[in-house]
Amino acid sequence: MKSRLKLLGLVAAPALVTAVVPAAHAATVPQPNSTRTAIAGDVLPGLKQNAARTGKVAAGKRISVAISLTPRGGKALDTFVAKVSDPRSGSYGHYLTKHQFAARFGRTDAEIGQLKDYLRAQGLTVGTVHSGNLLVDASGTAAQLEKAFGTKLSTWKDAGTGRAFYANDSAPTLPGALASLVSDVAGLNNRVHLHHQAPSTVTPHNGPGGGYTPAQLKGGYNVSGTSTGSGQKVALIEFDGFKQSNITAYDNYYGLGSPAPTVKAVDGGSGALGDGQVEVELDIEVLHAIAPKANVTVFEGPNSDAGEVDTYQAIVDSGIPTTSISWGAAESARTTSNLNAVDAVFKAGAAQGLGFYAASGDDGSDDAGDGGTSVDFPASDPYVTGVGGTKLTVTSANAWSKEVAWSGGGGGKSSVFKIPSWQTAVQKSAGGGYRQVPDVSAHANPSPGVSIYSQGSWSSVGGTSAAAPEWAAFAALYNQQAAAAGKANLGFANPALYKADGTGFHDVTSGSNGAYSAGTGWDFTTGWGSYNAATLASKLLG
Repeated sequence: MKSRLKLLGLVAAPALVTAVVPAAHAATVPQPNSTRTAIAGDVLPGLKQNAARTGKVAAGKRISVAISLTPRGGKALDTFVAKVSDPRSGSYGHYLTKHQFAARFGRTDAEIGQLKDYLRAQGLTVGTVHSGNLLVDASGTAAQLEKAFGTKLSTWKDAGTGRAFYANDSAPTLPGALASLVSDVAGLNNRVHLHHQAPSTVTPHNGPGGGYTPAQLKGGYNVSGTSTGSGQKVALIEFDGFKQSNITAYDNYYGLGSPAPTVKAVDGGSGALGDGQVEVELDIEVLHAIAPKANVTVFEGPNSDAGEVDTYQAIVDSGIPTTSISWGAAESARTTSNLNAVDAVFKAGAAQGLGFYAASGDDGSDDAGDGGTSVDFPASDPYVTGVGGTKLTVTSANAWSKEVAWSGGGGGKSSVFKIPSWQTAVQKSAGGGYRQVPDVSAHANPSPGVSIYSQGSWSSVGGTSAAAPEWAAFAALYNQQAAAAGKANLGFANPALYKADGTGFHDVTSGSNGAYSAGTGWDFTTGWGSYNAATLASKLLG
């Protein structure tokens, strides 16, 4: 089950386009009518071609935004992350603390003060300034936002779905001194609404309701009995809630003895329970199945651009080393500046030793559903481990038997991110020099899927939303072993996973996701394949 959002990001800060307006320059606080610079890429692509304008946003409508700032030092952060994540580097595993990151790459207090003064001068309310001084929350009326950011907010109707939404007609602008700091203003549109797909079936198998049991998942991926995730923390990013009674029923049935998950509400939380509840409960229960003693924190945020970036930032602020992500969307559905903002949060996390595992999508090689080839974000982000889907078969003794690519598993090439250095050794001509997805994979086929208890009943649920927490659970198991050996957490895993060169993986060599077929070694359907937990952990600890 792959929940859908639509995002897109760039490693480098976006280029800036200057628009000159008749102006007077303020001495202290930049004024809205001074020379302004547009934030490039901060307008929905194909807006006028794919939607019809229906009117203006009411002047008094209150809207929350999250303003992202570019890190200090230009490419210095990229260079640091490359070294700290590379097992061949002397800096490997020497991650920064939250305070060290802020001192090295965050904006100065004076720069943040300048932005806050400007926002307040336009009538906006300044909210949280997040750690690292790279994200500032604000809110105000539509009229105040239009004035502050030099754009107009209109109402629109999507030509394909008929859904009503609002969006900025043009890229936001800021006085030049501030525009050089700001990379994105999230919240000026609400076109993309995260929702989930549910390839849920009921196929008789060993688990109630059909689907694999914890014993089958752990046996299939060779998880030893002593690996439980004890003492480790895992975060989940969610845009809906869950009922603890369902989690308790699952844990009790399988005798897992897992600690109850903790909820962290961001920006007021995700609101009333919706149809994404099964998504959240799937994520929690899969983590409990494989790493039953790990402590899970569920970060619940609003289903909006601003809510999303704030929720990812809250996870980085928490310092939790492993995050599972089951919400995403095709790269083409988001503004490039917004994706750049989310990418910057992942990069900051990588510098601080945090690893993110994201479902690659449930629409095969055509994530956008437009008949072409496209990939899902954030699985396509260079600082995220993209997790594809397989169909796992286990023996009667719960051992790995065989595995094939699941037809729905997302994979292909990014249209935004250039291929990262750690992936060039497996560069394919079909990739065209762009980031290749996925990196790894795990069981996602919905027939049988995994046995879960949700909304008061048992069912079998599949999709890459099951595969992502299967890999996050492995990271928790690895971190448990690393801690015992006095070594650093796995952190951003991709450089180390690619350096393993297939050792510790089940190489999936058959099956297709549409445009791409599985083959020997890395491929566009399953990446390196699924994990043999004992062998891969040994290789990475090596």
